[in-house]
Amino acid sequence: MPKPLPTPPIPISAVLCLSLAAAAVLTACGGSSSSGPAVLPLVPAPATAPPAGAPLALACDESLKTAFKPDADTTVTVVKQFRKGDDLNLDGKASGTVAASDVCMVKLNVGPGHAGPADAPSTSPGIGIEVWLPSQASWNSRIRVLGGGGFVGDAGIGAKTQIGGANAAAIAAGEGSVSAVTDAGHASKAPLPSVDGSFAMNPDGTVNTTLWTDFASRGIHQMAVKAKALAAGFYQRDAKYAYWDGCSTGGRQGHMQAQVNPDDFDGILAGNSAINWTSFITAELYPQVVMQRDLGGTPLTADQLSLVSSSAVSACDSALTGQHDGFISDPAACKYDPAQDKTVLCTASGGTNATAACLSTAQAQAVNKIWYGQTRDGSAPAPASDIGYGATLASNQLWYGLTRGTALNSPGAPGFSLADSVAGVPMPFHIAAHQVALNLQDPTIATPDFINATGNGADKWKGLSYAQLANASDRGKALQTAFANINADNPDLARFRDRGAKLLTYHGLADQLIPSSGTANYYERAAKAMGGIDALQKFYRYVEIPAMGHCAGVGSVNGLAGTSPTANPPLPAQNQLFTALTDWVEKGIAPDSMVMQNADRSLARPLCTYPKKIAYLGGDVSKAESFACR
Repeated sequence: MPKPLPTPPIPISAVLCLSLAAAAVLTACGGSSSSGPAVLPLVPAPATAPPAGAPLALACDESLKTAFKPDADTTVTVVKQFRKGDDLNLDGKASGTVAASDVCMVKLNVGPGHAGPADAPSTSPGIGIEVWLPSQASWNSRIRVLGGGGFVGDAGIGAKTQIGGANAAAIAAGEGSVSAVTDAGHASKAPLPSVDGSFAMNPDGTVNTTLWTDFASRGIHQMAVKAKALAAGFYQRDAKYAYWDGCSTGGRQGHMQAQVNPDDFDGILAGNSAINWTSFITAELYPQVVMQRDLGGTPLTADQLSLVSSSAVSACDSALTGQHDGFISDPAACKYDPAQDKTVLCTASGGTNATAACLSTAQAQAVNKIWYGQTRDGSAPAPASDIGYGATLASNQLWYGLTRGTALNSPGAPGFSLADSVAGVPMPFHIAAHQVALNLQDPTIATPDFINATGNGADKWKGLSYAQLANASDRGKALQTAFANINADNPDLARFRDRGAKLLTYHGLADQLIPSSGTANYYERAAKAMGGIDALQKFYRYVEIPAMGHCAGVGSVNGLAGTSPTANPPLPAQNQLFTALTDWVEKGIAPDSMVMQNADRSLARPLCTYPKKIAYLGGDVSKAESFACR
């Protein structure tokens, strides 16, 4: 039986969250990105007669290829009408996914792209954009475009024979919003396109500034502009509201839009944001460098990573209520030190653990370094004095590490788990190795899937010292102009504020890839630039979600058996956060009283707006009213 369109999870379309979100089945009532109960569609605006002399409405057929010509750089490459029940494919090969209602798909290419050898990753015809339009009767007068993941580069978005935006199709068919996705200016041929940073280096080894610009900001801006123009031509009226919805790279893209193109969207939902791009991605290579330098290149095993993380959970999951919750509510309060835990240390290191999962003192110290985050010299203070968590970096700290209790061995993309290895050598997360190669302008540092005429990736990251990795971080910051300000960390949001738009951002406190402290760091800097927290919260709010992983789901591990219950934390429901954003934009209801429930609805907790944290008032720990945000 053909399957209906998937309800898209948080739009993390590619690798930064490759293994963490599974699409659910889309019903006729539809669904969309990450958070909360289904959004009730707006009542479709009544059709109004176009003004005299206005062009005829765009039709979902071949005529659109010549009728839609907003500028000389834009070409319509594919137009396809799907009726309810049609299989979503462009090549005649059944995909098994059917349209839940009538939708029109339009593919665009926006040049000029970047010229070069046909087989070079840096060669691009332009920005690929895929727009999905609900039927005339179904449109709710909203536009809701989706962000990408990793380096983006989805080859299906610009292709004439593939569909690249099933999540966007689901939004158009299910909730009635115009939706769109973009490849951000390049289409990778790699098996996992969003981990491939090869596009950003020219064949001669220099920085590809054109495609960095398309990736950093121009691609998402063009998607917004063209989606609005298509909607206006197709429905003969402008959209009433335009929204951005993205997580990970999509969160970075949302922040970039607020900073650089503040007129594009009325509301931006940005999750687990990959702002501070060059800093945090360089730091993602730090755990592998720690294992190379301190552990002789032998990776920690999956069992060791599970033991040390589970021990951290059980040591810290009762701090809020006095009872073991099965997850850590406040990572700032967890100073667990495996080097002082005899039940984790091997007997040869003075501990009591005789299993294969035990850690030597050197291994326990290495874990502390990984939790603390990247430093210039590979040092880390004792956890009792500083765990490296919070909005402010310590003097020797280049970037934050993952929080205690976060799963360090999540399966998924190559190198996603710290236990991943090839021939006994720790395997890095490929995006990290690629970015360090780009920072240092040396392709050989990357993993072998980095392709360049001057030399392909050759895993030379293995030889990096702590000082050399620190230099890579410094170089990433120094190259921001060439990298088109990819970090999206400008705290000046005055133009976004002044046009009355709203930004809601969230971050899981057990994110396996992007440390949440980076978002807190940016938020505090934005508050300083915008007149303080109270002034900032009038248009920009940030919520931290205990135990949530990278964009969706539980990111922490279970505590020790017999000590802590199975992790079952409250998380945002499907579309909950997007609903909160639309209520803020359209009704003026600020998101400050949200309540989350867990999967079986046995536990409810308030979702606190930063800088407030959850506090226990007493009473039944399963009920939201037993807690407050203070």
